[in-house]
Amino acid sequence: MRVLRQVLLGASCALWLGFAAGPGLAFTPDEPLGDPALEARARTLHAELRCMVCQGQSIADSSAPLAQDMRAIVRERIAGGASDDDVRGFLTDRYGDYVLLDPPVKPETYALWFGPAAVFVAGAAIAFALVRRARAGAREAGAPLSVEERRRLDALLDDDT
Repeated sequence: MRVLRQVLLGASCALWLGFAAGPGLAFTPDEPLGDPALEARARTLHAELRCMVCQGQSIADSSAPLAQDMRAIVRERIAGGASDDDVRGFLTDRYGDYVLLDPPVKPETYALWFGPAAVFVAGAAIAFALVRRARAGAREAGAPLSVEERRRLDALLDDDT
């Protein structure tokens, strides 16, 4: 009887924990706007904005809590009558130009736009210089011996034998 009681108690605890954890594990999708045109604008903006936590994903693709909050902000502002530029402006004021997946080209973003190309060019220049130096060293090492050097080498080899 005692074993049955322990089994029932364990099963009821597991059932209770399952019910308690259920709402926390449930997926809660973003509530779409009532107007399909406004919802389309919101989804377009979601695809243009970077998740600041994931950094490689748009807020449309991210499931991070910050991305969910940003999606809610976009929808609230669009529902409030803000234009797409106003929404972008609000978020760039808050997070900087990095929040845009396609940031504008301006002095503050030159490193972002031209940095990778500059690193590539610098690496190619260094590789070119190293190859050139190695070839010059190989040419010097492979140069034929002069008559005097040949005579000294022969003298040294004769001394060893």
